[in-house]
Amino acid sequence: MSIRFTRKARRGMVALTVAAGLALGVAGCGGGGGDDKPDSSPSASRSSGSKPSAQEGQSSEPLAELKGPNGLLLQITSAVRDSGGFVTVNGDLKNDGSEVAVIPAALSGNETEIMNNGRSLGGATLVDSKGKKRYYVLRDTDGRPLTTTGFTSIKPGETMDVFLQFPAPPSSSTELSFQLPLFASAAIQISG
Repeated sequence: MSIRFTRKARRGMVALTVAAGLALGVAGCGGGGGDDKPDSSPSASRSSGSKPSAQEGQSSEPLAELKGPNGLLLQITSAVRDSGGFVTVNGDLKNDGSEVAVIPAALSGNETEIMNNGRSLGGATLVDSKGKKRYYVLRDTDGRPLTTTGFTSIKPGETMDVFLQFPAPPSSSTELSFQLPLFASAAIQISG
């Protein structure tokens, strides 16, 4: 991959992140029109407390489930190719165990640049067996992985939304293998 392409891709990723943040900020600041009636939608009646809204492109059935150490379970809910040349993988990291699960440092991978930025899912890869290539989690200009970061443990029964971004494989490659250190690997379908 040329340096010029990498720089353009990173600039585009930063612009996309800023735009998404601004959109979420505007949506969060929107008023309810002074109407204090409770929301009668089905999602408001759940007794499990507040939960983030479904991520774009997710289906109710996960694409794959990967079992890891200490009762950790990663459910991949979507893998979407976008026009900017990226694949964004969304999922839920859940502690199915009965004790607090400490997130292993191995999930961050073994690259010094990523390890210096704290705990993350930076060790994940997508493997294209057909194209005989391995794709690593993208990094920003400061070397931070473009994935969920900053978590050290998950309480029993707790679920955390996670995301990872990779360079997109050729459009002819739609079935890839998702790999995360200490977890079983799984085949996933890329949409878009």
